[in-house]
Amino acid sequence: MSATLLSRREFVIGTAATGVGLSVGMTLPLSANAAQGTPEVNAWVVIDPDDTVTIRIARTEMGQGTATGLAQLVAEELGCDWDRVTWEYPTPGNNLKRDRVWGSFSTGGSRGIRSSHQYVREGGATARLLLTEAAANAMGVPASECTVEKSRVTHAASGRSKRFGEVATAAADLPPPMDVTLKTPDEWQLIGKPVPRIDTRPKLDGSQVYGADVNLPGMLNASIKACPVFGGKLKSFDASAIEGRRGVVRAVAVGDDAVAVVADTWWRAKTALDALPIEWDYGPNAEVSSASIDATLDEGLNADDAFVGNQNGDVGTGLGAAEQTITATYAYPFQNHAPLEPMNTTARWSKDRCEVWCPTQNGEAALAAAAEASGLPQTQCEAYKLSPGGGFGRRGAFHDFVHQAVLIARQFPDTPVKLLWTREEDMAQGRFHPVTKARLTGGLDENGKLSGLRVRISGQSILAAVFPGALRDGADLATFQCLLPGGEHAFTYSVDNLLIDHAMRNPHVPPGFWRGVNVNQNVVYVECFLDELAHAAGRDPLDFRHDLLEGHPLARAVLDAAAERAGWGEPLSEGHGRGLAVCKAFDSFVAACAEVSVENGKLRMHKITAATDPGVAVNPQQIEAQVAGSFVYGLSAMLYGKCTVADGAIVESNFDDYPSMRLAEMPEVETIVMPSGGFWGGVGEPTIAVAAPAVLNAIFAATGRRIRELPIGDQALTV
Repeated sequence: MSATLLSRREFVIGTAATGVGLSVGMTLPLSANAAQGTPEVNAWVVIDPDDTVTIRIARTEMGQGTATGLAQLVAEELGCDWDRVTWEYPTPGNNLKRDRVWGSFSTGGSRGIRSSHQYVREGGATARLLLTEAAANAMGVPASECTVEKSRVTHAASGRSKRFGEVATAAADLPPPMDVTLKTPDEWQLIGKPVPRIDTRPKLDGSQVYGADVNLPGMLNASIKACPVFGGKLKSFDASAIEGRRGVVRAVAVGDDAVAVVADTWWRAKTALDALPIEWDYGPNAEVSSASIDATLDEGLNADDAFVGNQNGDVGTGLGAAEQTITATYAYPFQNHAPLEPMNTTARWSKDRCEVWCPTQNGEAALAAAAEASGLPQTQCEAYKLSPGGGFGRRGAFHDFVHQAVLIARQFPDTPVKLLWTREEDMAQGRFHPVTKARLTGGLDENGKLSGLRVRISGQSILAAVFPGALRDGADLATFQCLLPGGEHAFTYSVDNLLIDHAMRNPHVPPGFWRGVNVNQNVVYVECFLDELAHAAGRDPLDFRHDLLEGHPLARAVLDAAAERAGWGEPLSEGHGRGLAVCKAFDSFVAACAEVSVENGKLRMHKITAATDPGVAVNPQQIEAQVAGSFVYGLSAMLYGKCTVADGAIVESNFDDYPSMRLAEMPEVETIVMPSGGFWGGVGEPTIAVAAPAVLNAIFAATGRRIRELPIGDQALTV
C-alpha cells in the first residue's frame, strides 16, 4: 500500500507551530489554512479555523483503544465537540526539545491511561481556559461569566458566543494559567461514555499506514538474518554467490551477529539472502535444548538459593499442623509475541542527521536506539512513530530492529532503507515470555481450611536480562506479579502462613515483556492450585476462596459478580464444568468464570463471564472489547503457545507450528464492567491472567483431569 493514501490529520506528526513534520517523500494533502500553519493552543490541543480539534497522543495506539481513551480525557476537560476530534502522534525528538512536555511515550504495562490521565486532563483544562480567556477578550466580557460546551465559548448574559476556531490563534498567544481545576466525576460528559473510537476509519478505508507500508522515493529494501543461536556470532558470508542477481545491491554485515541483503525490492533481497552462503559461530549455547533447560528449572525447585517475594507467619508450622498436605508442580513455557506485522523500520542516515520510521510502543526508546546506532546525538535524530500491527510487548523495551535498520542505512548514506524481517526471523529472534515452573504445597486443617501455603517459582527473570539496574539486592520483584504483599500486583488472599520465593534460573533465550508479563503464569499457578485444594477439602471452590478473601472486598466483589452472572452452583449437563479465577493485576481487580465441555477428549469453551473493576472506566465499550481481545490472546497461549529449543535455537518458525486460536474455538464472552471509583487501573492485560486458569479449572470440573503444564496441546483431557 502506498503511503500517499494517508490523510494529513492521521499522519502528519506535529504542526507548523512546533516545527515538526513527517515527510515521507510524497505530497501530503494540506488545506490552505494548514499550509499557513495551524495554531497550537498548547502542546496537547491544535484547533483549525473550522473547529477541527486535533489532540496529540504520545502513547501508542495498537488496537487497544488508548488513543480514544486519552482523547476522551483531553476532550472532556477541553469541552470540545467530540464529532470534530481527530488525533496525531507528536515525535519523541520534539518531546526532547520541549522538555518532555508530552511525558512518557512508553505504552505497556496497561499504563497508557492510568499513568497519564492526570497530566493529559490538565492539558485539556489549560487549553479550555486559554480559549475561554481569548473568547472573553474578543467579546469584551469577563471570562468568569463564560461557559464552554461543544467547541463554543458562550456568554449567556449577552447572548454572544465564539467558536474555538475563531479564537484559537489568540488563545495560543496568551500565557498559560499557573493552576487548573479539573472536572469532578459528576461533571463528566465524555469520560465513562462509550463514544466511537477515533482510530477506526483509516483501518476500514485502507488509509492506515503501517511500518511495512512505508515507501519513500529512492528507497532500498533489506532482508536480514541473525545468528539463530542467541549469543552466537557471524563468521563469514560469500557475497560473490549473489552478485549479478537482478535488483541486488549488495550483502552487508550488520553488527557482529547478522547479515543483510539490500536490493531494490524486498522480495529480491529476501530470495538473495536465502541463497547467500553464511557461516555462523554458534558458540557454547549450541548445546542447549528444552530438556536441558527443563532440568535446570527442576534443580531450582529444590535449591536453597531463592529470593523471597512474600512471607507471612511460619509456613513450616502451618504445613506441619495440617490435617492433609497437597503438593503439585506446574510449568509455563517460552512463548513468542508473534504480532501479525513482523519487526521493521525504515531508516535514512547522513553524516549529520538520522531519521527512522517505525512501528513502536515507545517512541523515545526507538529514538534512543536510532541515535546509538547512528553515532549521532539524539538532538540530530528523529523517530516517526507509526501504529504497529501488533505489539504485545515486543515493540516496547526492545528496538533491535531499529538498531539494525540504522546500521544498514549507514552503509548507504542519504538513502532510505526499509528493513523488514521475515516471519521466520521474527520467530527466531523474539524476546520470549519467560519460562518458569512452580512447586506449590498447601496444608488443610480439619475443617478444610488453608493452614499454610508454600510457593517456589523456578525460572527466568526479565529484569535481570533487560533492566538489571531494577533488581533489588539481586531479586526481580516483577517475577512475583500478583503474588506480592501490596501494590498494583498484590496477592488478593489472606493466608496466615505463607512463603513465596523465586529461584532465579536464566537460560540463554532472552526473555521479554509479553502481554500480561508474569501475571499469566502466576495466576495459573495459584488459582489452579487453590482449586486443587478446594476439591481435596471437599469444598466448593467459590466458598473456599471466600475464606481467603476477607479484607479484600474489591477482589471478592468481582469474583462474586462473575460467578453469579455465570450461574455458579446451577446444575450443568454431563461433561460440562465451570471454573473460577480472580486476581489483582495492573491495579485492577478482575475475575472470570468459564463454562466448558469435553466430549470424546475434545474441548469446547462455551462461555467466559468476566468482571473487572478498573476504578475509573473511561470507555466501557472499549473495556469490553479489550477483555474479549485479551481472552483471545490468553486462550491462544493456553491452547497452543509454546516455543521449544533444539541445538540452542528456537524450533518454531511460523504459524504452522506456532498457531493461534481459530474463530470457531472462541467462547462467548460476557463482560461486567463495575468501576468502584477512586483509582485508575489497567485494562488491556489484567484479564489475560484469569482466562486460562478459569478454563483449566472448568476442565477439571468437567472431567476430573488436572492440567498442570501449558499449553494444553495434545494432552489428554479426560481421566
